[in-house]
Amino acid sequence: MKKLLGTVAAAAALALALAGCSSGGGGNADNVNPSGAIKPRQISWLLSRPADGGVITTMKQIAADYAKTHPGFSLNLITTPDRPSYIQKYETLAAANKLPELFDTDATPFAAKLAKQGKMIDAAKLLKSLGLYNDYRPAALNYQRFDDGSLYTIPFEFQLEFFWYNKALLQKAGVSVPTSLDDIPAMCTALRKAGITPLALDGQDQWPLERYMAYHPFRTAGPDYITKLKKGDAKLSDSTGTAAADWLDKLGQAKCFEDGFSSTGYSDAQALFTSGKAAMYNIGTWELASLATDKLDPSVRSDVDYFTLPTTAGSVTTANEYVSPSGIGMAVNAKTFDPLVRDFLKYALTRYPKLYAATGALSPTTNVQTTIPGNATPLYKKAVDQANDLGDKIAMPWDTQLDPTSNTRLQQELTLLVQGNIKPEEFISTMDQTIAQNGPKAFK
Repeated sequence: MKKLLGTVAAAAALALALAGCSSGGGGNADNVNPSGAIKPRQISWLLSRPADGGVITTMKQIAADYAKTHPGFSLNLITTPDRPSYIQKYETLAAANKLPELFDTDATPFAAKLAKQGKMIDAAKLLKSLGLYNDYRPAALNYQRFDDGSLYTIPFEFQLEFFWYNKALLQKAGVSVPTSLDDIPAMCTALRKAGITPLALDGQDQWPLERYMAYHPFRTAGPDYITKLKKGDAKLSDSTGTAAADWLDKLGQAKCFEDGFSSTGYSDAQALFTSGKAAMYNIGTWELASLATDKLDPSVRSDVDYFTLPTTAGSVTTANEYVSPSGIGMAVNAKTFDPLVRDFLKYALTRYPKLYAATGALSPTTNVQTTIPGNATPLYKKAVDQANDLGDKIAMPWDTQLDPTSNTRLQQELTLLVQGNIKPEEFISTMDQTIAQNGPKAFK
């Protein structure tokens, strides 16, 4: 409770500070080309990204270059990498109508309400007016869209999520790369018998386990399943949901994850894999520097490879369709949108892809090539090239889809299910009731 009150107090103080420096603006979400002179001033970006990450580093450089020809301009980066704290701050400022010129948000029900209220600039119209829309990967833009297809946030990243695996450990256990999700429980059993932890998992942060909840339904029913489920138009008690819960129960019974996974943090989970103690690790290309360069322990470096999300029998999605997120997006405040903000965004978004790709990251656009670091293993380029072979459907992470109450309960119940503390029937009943109570009203 003390932490929550502190976060709210900090957000309130931030709101007062922003109120003193925010410009009035027109407040028209469709007016992507406001008239008037470009008057340099400080603009702010409320964001939830690593302070030393590629996005912030690149944007700092761009802002500094822009300021050289626009004296008086500066970009104030208000960074809160911890996502729960960030969401609290963001929603508090939004409720007070004190959001800064730019702010990070996923395509959540809360963000959809802001868009309906005309508080966010139409990102599709803005990018088209800047002549940049067609440069973006369709998958990067689609990840940002609301259920109705509208686009109100701009991607700054593009990632692919794989199952990284240790070839030597699979060989030791006498197992092969799974061709179906339904092969994984038996594979885990064989690895355990060989004294090997099958899957490293950051259970502490909860979202990595929630990925597994999304996998089976995506393969058996497609991306529309979560869209229906979150609104109460589908239930986990149907055949798709039951199959998913049973699969997760089997993962738990086969002890697929490390002992005590619920208290294992991000770094420790990664270390289990990179030290050769775990056979597999489900994570995205944002970890290429750790998994596909000479930073990786030499004792496992030549044994590391990856496979994409396995399909299932009768899968309605293809092998080249899986989780390919473009990260949290940047929204543009309609209230403070003026000629300066538009001009800076044109300058920044035009230059950003090349500079960002030079850091070794995948750009959300297709008009640049990622620079492969000099210390990269062949796996680095293989992973980067994988972005050129993607299907049209995206496995959306459920934590960006469900209403906050249902999502929190799902994360709690998933841990209990995989630990064997509850049965699949109990899990299904609890979640169907929770979503029925909270989902429909969140998406009105």
